[in-house]
Amino acid sequence: MKKIISGGFLSGHRTYIISGIGILSAVGAYVVGDTDVFTMLQSVFTLGGIYFLRKSSETKRKTNGKNSRKISE
Repeated sequence: MKKIISGGFLSGHRTYIISGIGILSAVGAYVVGDTDVFTMLQSVFTLGGIYFLRKSSETKRKTNGKNSRKISE
């Protein structure tokens, strides 16, 4: 039960999955004709930004913030 509540094997990948599904649905909506190209691009760039923001915060977390802002002594 604890694995289900904490997210199980997808616990660290939910943001990536949601971003990917959102990009696919934006492209699908454009192909079907529900949206225009500008709305699709806006959605794709927004969801791509969320993906890369999450990716950059993970890299910072691995180093625990060390060397992120190096101050000369």
